[in-house]
Amino acid sequence: MRRWIVLPRTDGVFSRQAHADLPHGTFEREIGREGFAGPATHVYHSHPPTGWVGWEGPLRPRAFDCDRLDALAVARSPAARQRSPAEYRFWRCAARVDHLVRNADGDDLLFVHAGAGDLFCDFGHLPFGDGDLVVLPRGTMWRIEPREPVAALLVEATGEGYALPERGLAGEHAIFDPAVLDVPALDDAFRNQQADEGEVWRVVIKRRGQLSTITYPYNPLDALGWKGTLVPVRLNWRDIRPLMSHRYHLPPSAHTQFVAERFVVSAFVPRPMESYPGALKVPFFHSNDDHDEVIFYHRGSFFSRYNIRAGMITLHPAGAPHGPHPKALQAGRQRHRDATDEVAVMIDACDALDVSAEASAVEWPGYVESWRQAAAG
Repeated sequence: MRRWIVLPRTDGVFSRQAHADLPHGTFEREIGREGFAGPATHVYHSHPPTGWVGWEGPLRPRAFDCDRLDALAVARSPAARQRSPAEYRFWRCAARVDHLVRNADGDDLLFVHAGAGDLFCDFGHLPFGDGDLVVLPRGTMWRIEPREPVAALLVEATGEGYALPERGLAGEHAIFDPAVLDVPALDDAFRNQQADEGEVWRVVIKRRGQLSTITYPYNPLDALGWKGTLVPVRLNWRDIRPLMSHRYHLPPSAHTQFVAERFVVSAFVPRPMESYPGALKVPFFHSNDDHDEVIFYHRGSFFSRYNIRAGMITLHPAGAPHGPHPKALQAGRQRHRDATDEVAVMIDACDALDVSAEASAVEWPGYVESWRQAAAG
């Protein structure tokens, strides 16, 4: 644990409790380190920290519409990726993958946005469907056979592998019980895919961002059994039980399901809204100067954004304040809802993220301007 310089002080007008009972006419902004786990100070402004009238430079908020991606332009093989601490990529697959892939650079996490099918790997057969998060340890050979066209996020961790977050006082069964994690099985479906011994199979291996191919005169997924503690797991968002407080808006870190060396993965799922009159009903403004924030919107209407729909991605780089959209802030104050209905997957990455040419081609350039127009309206 890093030993920060921590000197608790107060000055001027402030709230006794962060994110609740804000002084009249103020807008709270959190300046924090290590995401939401390190030291933090709350500054109370007379204007919204996102009340800009212009923006130049690469740190602007950005939004991307994955539904506009040309399916043919998206690599058919999930192995075709570059090397970085966190690789966040949208992938479509409508037909049986005719080869195996093995990622020697890191763990893979798949979030299934749409579709269903069967995943075959060293450990057996794992069916998957809408809303599943599938974690594949580094070095796992795998492929999929879609039953319906699949659209998925692929999030690669090239440092330490994916792990579960510390749950502290909430206990080991908080957020989700580990018993709900499903694992592959050496079942009839797995044995049937081994049937043709004379078939030629390719295994595409990614290492240091480069691809190598091994060809076998048989199917390498020929396991007869296995034992051990390293295994792929599947978690569906419907099995997530979010932490809640009716008097206090919890930070995104309270919704973390998986942690990696340089980023965390947090799935937001439906939950009741805060009921205490003085509590914030939307995320607080914050300057998260250690993380780039990326959110993929799976379903529902995200309560802190505006004009963002399912199938879109937003990027808020570190170094600039962000928080609720002006119209979302207004709706939260008027308490238009008693519960959220969104499902979204966020990563907070310690390393600055680059935007690919494919993502830039489907960017909504008016996203940053929507904040200014809404504030003016």
